[in-house]
Amino acid sequence: MRSGTVKRTTNETDIQLTFVIDGEGKTSLETGVPFLTHMLDLFAKHGQFDLFIDAKGDIEIDDHHTTEDIGICLGQALREALGDKKGIKRYGNAFVPMDDALAQVVIDLSNRPHFEFRGEFPSEKVGTFDVELVHEFLWKLALEARMNLHVIVHYGRNTHHMIEAVFKALGRALDEATMVDPRIKGVPSTKGML
Repeated sequence: MRSGTVKRTTNETDIQLTFVIDGEGKTSLETGVPFLTHMLDLFAKHGQFDLFIDAKGDIEIDDHHTTEDIGICLGQALREALGDKKGIKRYGNAFVPMDDALAQVVIDLSNRPHFEFRGEFPSEKVGTFDVELVHEFLWKLALEARMNLHVIVHYGRNTHHMIEAVFKALGRALDEATMVDPRIKGVPSTKGML
């Protein structure tokens, strides 16, 4: 079973996270950030990943440090779970509609971190959650997982729906990219390594 576990303790957060690629969509999420918890639950369910998070952070200040550090930990755990990447498909692409919204996520597990985001959310908050933290989370995930991550929100009117479509598409695209293809011998690169 491909899995990774990360523990990260700083003056701002204390996080233990386990990520299982070959899972069943099981989650146990204690983040202290309810909207992020909801999005991570969707991500895991739609990617068929198991995800376990116990996070304590300085949410009395705001949700920034906790959200950012969970992104860091998830990226590191994903990288650990992928190991040498032999036999994986490497690329993933998913379009997900959510009522009025349509999001697309494209992934290359290339060992070259890059993040592109296209789209604008109509509101700055969903409940108490600062919408700008979606970008922060995704960028840190891409950086620590060392992957190309392109996120396009094609359209939408409801910010909650738009972000939800992003996280569902993220799960589905990552599921595709991490799948093992028996036709692939070694790593899927002409370089001979990723």
